[in-house]
Amino acid sequence: MNTPSHLFLLAGQSNMAGRGILEDEDTIPHERVLTLNKDGDWVPAVDPIHFDKPNKGVCLGRNFGIDIAEQDAEIVIGLIPAACGGSPISVWQPGMYFKGTESHPYDDAIQRTKRAMEDGVLKGILWHQGETDSLEPDLVEIYEDRLRRLIKRFRDEFNSPNLPFIIGQMGQFLGSEFDRDGLVNEAHVAIAKEDNNAAYIPSDGLGCLDDNVHFDAPALHEFGRRYAEAYLRLEESKV
Repeated sequence: MNTPSHLFLLAGQSNMAGRGILEDEDTIPHERVLTLNKDGDWVPAVDPIHFDKPNKGVCLGRNFGIDIAEQDAEIVIGLIPAACGGSPISVWQPGMYFKGTESHPYDDAIQRTKRAMEDGVLKGILWHQGETDSLEPDLVEIYEDRLRRLIKRFRDEFNSPNLPFIIGQMGQFLGSEFDRDGLVNEAHVAIAKEDNNAAYIPSDGLGCLDDNVHFDAPALHEFGRRYAEAYLRLEESKV
């Protein structure tokens, strides 16, 4: 098996981890898209690639990886799954334990990424999070500041001040309780506008599962493509 050259950290909560229902197409490997499994080994990136909760499923990472790999036949993509379903942004900092996944989201992400960087170069972070924080007005007020600090912390940790950070919009599901006033997504937009190495990805037209919380598999396939397009635009802007 090839060793990955281009690494991407997948972080956030359940809509990054992925809860889409598996179809046959989601289990077909691409020879140049790998994922770091729970044991820290590189394996073909077939869904589910996350392991945060038992209801894991299709995520956006696989389609993202395939689209990036298809742009350059010389590269091998390495996905680093680290999202934790239900995690508020407050646990994405050093030393914080999250009972929902019985893990340390930030510390685990750092440890797994540094393991991956023994083989390749970290090229970007894909982030989808905010649903949990959006339900509490007090948390919404400080969300933007916390996310700015997190982005800086990640970049400092990996000694990469211009590391791309791709932010996906929360689901626009009819009747959803999340981000009803749009304030968390406003924070996402503001950060992307001010940071030349960040991008914001709209979730327009993307559907959900019956739970009205999680994107369905077709939506995640499309979302992965949108994340890839945004990353490639950022890379083109550097030329």
